[in-house]
Amino acid sequence: EVLQTLTKFCFPFYVDSLTVSQVGQNFTFVLTDIDSKQRFGFCRLSSGAKSCFCILSYLPWFEVFYKLLNILADYTAKGQDSQRNELLETLHKLPIPDPGTPVNLSVHSYFSVPDITELPSIPENRNLTEYFVAVDVNNMLHLYASMLYERRILICCSKLSTLTACIHGSAAMLYPMFWQHVYIPVLPPHLLDYCCAPMPYLIGIHLSLMEKVRNMALEDVVILNVDTNTLETPFDDLQSLPNDVVSALKNRLKKVSTTTGDGVARAFLKAQASFFGSYRNALKIEP
Repeated sequence: EVLQTLTKFCFPFYVDSLTVSQVGQNFTFVLTDIDSKQRFGFCRLSSGAKSCFCILSYLPWFEVFYKLLNILADYTAKGQDSQRNELLETLHKLPIPDPGTPVNLSVHSYFSVPDITELPSIPENRNLTEYFVAVDVNNMLHLYASMLYERRILICCSKLSTLTACIHGSAAMLYPMFWQHVYIPVLPPHLLDYCCAPMPYLIGIHLSLMEKVRNMALEDVVILNVDTNTLETPFDDLQSLPNDVVSALKNRLKKVSTTTGDGVARAFLKAQASFFGSYRNALKIEP
């Protein structure tokens, strides 16, 4: 059943619309099971988008799997099938190492196991880096506010790598909380009806599908177009948040010193602490 679904997620666009810039791109889709456990599909489109390499894993090791996909694509392009198959077999048999452990799969492929408990940093974290480069601070703040208010959110982009990076990057800024609703980093054409769902969602859409989506019965949907860096929202969510916290967050994000290391993630974490750190004061405890 999973294998039948995979093909549609590996090609989440109208094929005729694909440009040369899509070739060789790495992107990620997510399959969520009945227990809300996420399985990641790390993908790389081949030349001409006729085929797609895909690695399925419950581990959110984006940089590791993207690196391995590039190596696999290189082996395939050079006709080194034995090296490619050996790498895949070694990877499949490998027990999950502890964070920080160096792993050597072959002469050309090695990596260090990431610590997913650490705050994401720039430029090491690819998702956050692409998100911060592609979307300006003002739109990041509007999107952040929309997520706090649990809106229906669509993000569209013509580049699959940037699209899924923006979905994962924006969601990571909710730490230590997380997005608990519908979460689809890239939506394949056969599931476009999800855009009309009544519940909150965070969905990525390839730009080739947006014309069809806009003709659907969308209600109160926040739409971020990454290509044009424009955000449409029927709400005043950002204005509804405490102005002092928003101003402090905006100032931190605009400082040059924030744009490397974990400065961006730490700025959002401070905002989260300001918003929710004293929530106990609003509770009335009955003896």
